Amino acid sequence: MFSFRVIDPPNVEKLLDMKQVIELVERAYLLKAQKEAAVFPMVFHEFSPGKADMDIKSGHLVGADIFGLKLVSWFGDNPAKQLPPLVGFVLVLDSRTGVPIGMMGGEAITLMRTGAAGGIGAKYLARKESEHLLIVGTGHLAPYLIMSTLMLMDHIKKVTVYNHHSLEKARSFCSTISAILKEKFLAPYRDNPVLFERYASRIEQVEFAATDQIQKATGEADIIITATPSRQPIIQKEWVRPGTHFSCIGADLEGKQEIDERIFASARVFVDDVDQAVQVGETEIPIKTGVIERDNIVAEIGSVMLGTTAGRLSDDDITIFDSTGIALQDLITADYILKQAEAKGIGIVANL
Repeated sequence: MFSFRVIDPPNVEKLLDMKQVIELVERAYLLKAQKEAAVFPMVFHEFSPGKADMDIKSGHLVGADIFGLKLVSWFGDNPAKQLPPLVGFVLVLDSRTGVPIGMMGGEAITLMRTGAAGGIGAKYLARKESEHLLIVGTGHLAPYLIMSTLMLMDHIKKVTVYNHHSLEKARSFCSTISAILKEKFLAPYRDNPVLFERYASRIEQVEFAATDQIQKATGEADIIITATPSRQPIIQKEWVRPGTHFSCIGADLEGKQEIDERIFASARVFVDDVDQAVQVGETEIPIKTGVIERDNIVAEIGSVMLGTTAGRLSDDDITIFDSTGIALQDLITADYILKQAEAKGIGIVANL
């Protein structure tokens, strides 16, 4: 018999903070680069095409003595049954014994670790003096991507926001985003006046502007983060100026695409996991259409962090970070939550 801790979504949210998650995701990338972690093949199944599917991402963090998985299911008809369409959970096990340690809802972890990844891509691949961030997409991920980038890129002064379907949605987003960022991300730092003031000031000092002129916005941006479910390129090659960095977040299933595949031909391309990126990432289409080959991927992001591979070589380089999302991000974050929950007596403990 062993103890197994279950943590509900409100407590998962309370135990997370963006600064900590950024550090955890960076550690996951580093462990992978050091061969201290492994990503297992992704499992995807459609129960009913276009109506119901699920995917399982799993992996092993040798350096953290854990393995496990995240399962996410989407059933489009669930709202009619008074159920959420998207359901996910993370399961963590001890890699020394195989014993389950705990389980928790996956939504808050996914949002935080995905947001962290977008900012990390900019930290290691964008020009350090970058001032202008373009966010493509105004969905649930957008605040997380903005906050992580503001935390990691000190010179950002302007955030332009583009919604592919509606200028009004982009305007509405911009009118509330400062308050949302403060509400979502500042609470963990109330007992640390230095960090609280630093991050509050970053939010207050940034100009948020909506646009429906994506070509113009692309040409003015230093960093572009895309987070949409698009299956057609939103950004064209001719619009991109030298020195631009892309963190591509939205392409996480086969056939998704947010930027023109031709951009890859002249860019330095980095990914979180090569095998996954060529199958379901933004890199999938450029490889399938022959714009680049698998060998044209410079490296995984962890190799840049480790210092074994150069990231940006010049201020004129166009860089791309294809972040498909890997289980290691979820597992290392969930493990942190479980340790915090145990120390604070949070969650339900069952003996199995």
